[in-house]
Amino acid sequence: MAQDRPDERADADARSAADARAAADVRSAADSGTFGDLDLRPELLAALAALGYEEPTPIQREAIPAMLTGRDLLGQAATGTGKTAAFALPLLHRLASGSRGPAPTGLVLAPTRELTMQVSEAIHKYGRDLGARVLPVYGGQPIGRQLRELARGVDVVVATPGRALDHISRGTLVLTDVQTVVLDEADEMLDMGFAEDLEAILNALPAERQTVLFSATIPSHIDRMVRRHLRDPLRVRIERAAVPAGDAPRVRQSAYLVPRAHKPAALGRLLDVEAPTAAIVFCRTRGEVDQLTETLNGRGYRSEPLHGGMSQEQRDRVMQRLRAGSAELLVATDVAARGLDVDQLTHVFNYDVPSAPESYVHRIGRVGRAGREGVAITLAEPREQRMLQSIERLTGQKIAMEKLPSVADLQARRLDLTRAAVAEHLAGGDLDRFSGVLDQLLGDHDLREVALAALALAHQADGPTVDEQEIPEVAARPVREREPYAGSSSAARPSGSAPSGVRGPRPTTGRLAGRDMTRLFIGAGRQAGVRPQDLVGAIANESSLSGREIGAIEITERFSLVDVPSEAAEDVITALRGSVIKGRKATVRRER
Repeated sequence: MAQDRPDERADADARSAADARAAADVRSAADSGTFGDLDLRPELLAALAALGYEEPTPIQREAIPAMLTGRDLLGQAATGTGKTAAFALPLLHRLASGSRGPAPTGLVLAPTRELTMQVSEAIHKYGRDLGARVLPVYGGQPIGRQLRELARGVDVVVATPGRALDHISRGTLVLTDVQTVVLDEADEMLDMGFAEDLEAILNALPAERQTVLFSATIPSHIDRMVRRHLRDPLRVRIERAAVPAGDAPRVRQSAYLVPRAHKPAALGRLLDVEAPTAAIVFCRTRGEVDQLTETLNGRGYRSEPLHGGMSQEQRDRVMQRLRAGSAELLVATDVAARGLDVDQLTHVFNYDVPSAPESYVHRIGRVGRAGREGVAITLAEPREQRMLQSIERLTGQKIAMEKLPSVADLQARRLDLTRAAVAEHLAGGDLDRFSGVLDQLLGDHDLREVALAALALAHQADGPTVDEQEIPEVAARPVREREPYAGSSSAARPSGSAPSGVRGPRPTTGRLAGRDMTRLFIGAGRQAGVRPQDLVGAIANESSLSGREIGAIEITERFSLVDVPSEAAEDVITALRGSVIKGRKATVRRER
């Protein structure tokens, strides 16, 4: 191995020392208890106070002072740690006072439509007193509105990479005035195949700019991007707070083994016992989301579906109902696993074990955010025990295997809820209007009998109807080691399993073993510059599938063939028909 020259080592040592001094300066400036000590504009401080924010989170304390100096920054922090405010507040702080030009001075790139919308909403709330003009730009929304707003003038654009590049090529997104660009969830964007789009966007930006990159992990491809596009960045890494000995983790994780035919009843029973304030129930496919939503509503739960087959307007209405409390359950595909942050959420239910362990991490990240506690419950079929073990290996956390509540447990829980409801009503008073009815009943019945009858009526009226039939108990069985997990990227590809000429961004056969696959025809190939990562990115961004669920990819001169799980084939076809691949719309259908 080649040895570093003395001058190179000296330069590296000098850079490390400079980084250490800069980090110390940042901590010195930011080691404060309130946002008021971070030298932010009064309008921003007023907005934060109105929103009830009192203390900056660790990532905000580290990142905000560094960004205010104009320095490039690489931030590594887990989801739910306050990254959005960490970059949004400095972006807004740098807006010019008074009238501003039509071209944006800030650009934020995010991997999904949901995260784009959430970041845009947050920036708008923080910058309301500054008159900040914020525009979300993403696929699935009519482009006409985006064109009108861009022509009228915006200060900050929050965009998915594909739609941002589309506007840049049209000349409708002008980058000449951009002072700061932020890549949010950079690892996810690269995993979704947006590497080429990101390179094109970064190369189109002014050379003199501030570049900020946030990522939950820093794999080698992120590090290469940092070396190419960030100038002497300050690296800020925020670890999740360690759980003190004896304390429970913020997200309580448990799993139940349930035969597939009994899953709806098991979910209903757990919902009754857990009594969540609001919850997300994750399913694998859109069809399953629609069917389960109908089943839950029939059982008396206020449920709403959310998946990629709905229009953006429909999805917005669903989220408004959830935040307003008119819906208590959101039944969703993994389209909701990233970016959603709803304060009322207390529970996540995995109706199916996710096909990739990473998806589990993103799903349960919807609760336990910003210091709040949460519960994550998974319903696993007996054959899915290996998947749970793979999730445990990835997260380094144990998922407790629990026994489903029995009918007796459920009845006891419902009686307890009835008792609590009656006690609350007694404490509230305003019962005098029923005194006449009580006097009449006491003329013919004992006081205890009247009270018991009233409790029975209250109990019958409280809560949805539940199954009174016992759910068969499934015993956990030993899992043989070294057996490949369908969602594991480390599973070995059997010899000769990939057909000749098939190319893909990563091995697929091992992780999709046992799943029925359907081959799709996409009318764009090498002649159009299509690469495997372009197809993975388009499918993962526009449909409910994750990149790890996509099978073998074959790219010919004029068309491409992609294997996807059969149950999701129609959803993928519908989603891709409205999308753009390498700047053009392509024919998408089942292979004939």
